[in-house]
Amino acid sequence: MMPSMAAQRETEVVTLGECLASFVAADAGPLAEARGFTRHIAGAEANVAVGLARLGHAVAYIGRVGGDGFGTAILRALRGEGVDVRHLTIDDSARTGVMFRERRVLGAMDVVYHRAGSAGSRLTPEEVVRAVDDGVFEGIRWLHLTGITPALSDSARAATMRALEEGRRIGATVSLDVNLRRRLWSDEQAAPVLRDLASRVDVVFGSTDELALVAGADLDSEPDQLVAAVAATGPRTVVVKLGRDGALGRDGETSMAEPGIAVTDVVDPVGAGDAFCAGFIAGRLDGVDLTTALRMGNACGALAVAASGDQSGLPDRVELARLLAGAGGPDTLR
Repeated sequence: MMPSMAAQRETEVVTLGECLASFVAADAGPLAEARGFTRHIAGAEANVAVGLARLGHAVAYIGRVGGDGFGTAILRALRGEGVDVRHLTIDDSARTGVMFRERRVLGAMDVVYHRAGSAGSRLTPEEVVRAVDDGVFEGIRWLHLTGITPALSDSARAATMRALEEGRRIGATVSLDVNLRRRLWSDEQAAPVLRDLASRVDVVFGSTDELALVAGADLDSEPDQLVAAVAATGPRTVVVKLGRDGALGRDGETSMAEPGIAVTDVVDPVGAGDAFCAGFIAGRLDGVDLTTALRMGNACGALAVAASGDQSGLPDRVELARLLAGAGGPDTLR
């Protein structure tokens, strides 16, 4: 019921990017030994959109998918979650991006992408303009961007910048999840773009190495130093995601650290950062303080890693409230 309720309200959040078909190995182990895969929907911005929709917020998603079965599956899945997909364009001249990834309990996870020249990489500023002309941005409270989309192509980077300009014009809160993807571009290519974006938004999310890149700081800097360094470039709120150790956030002059929620069986860690963003943004939209927003982000991340696939573990409000109450957090989400 929650997604359909969200779809009936005016749009609160807009996000844009590439959505992919993700094939996750059925069993844990190296990709070379994987024989069976389960198909999921993936893409950082789409994950955040679904996470917010499940938490009762109305979200519009701008992007492109190919005129193929995978594109159809993505369109149906996002629409079924209550995400506004009126501006998720079907591109009959390009294919939907695909990724294959293994499941590992220890060590780095191997991922194989087939996304060069994909429909998602063909996102243009004109599509953002069409959404603006269609009234999608009118009255929104939040625009969420990531560092992935500007890495896809020059046109996708321009689309990101056009959306940022619109978000600034209408006075929405604008967030950036750094989401550095070194398979898409080098640190040298990414740094000036991500620094420019970070300096122009209100909220920045990132891991320690991502914030170090944005701040031009040493990798061995302490998390609180990194948060302060990024905040000095412009954003009011900076959050460093620390995985199982939780998160540290700074909002103005207030800094808070929140421990992670223990997960006894990590099924699939991919997508935890996107789930965190969804929980944090939902909290801020609900008007909670920094501490509670961090707790909500941590809880969403914990639930995400306990299920296979980027979106399978994303909670609704009842599930999130139950976990927060069990972890000693506020039971205020019902």
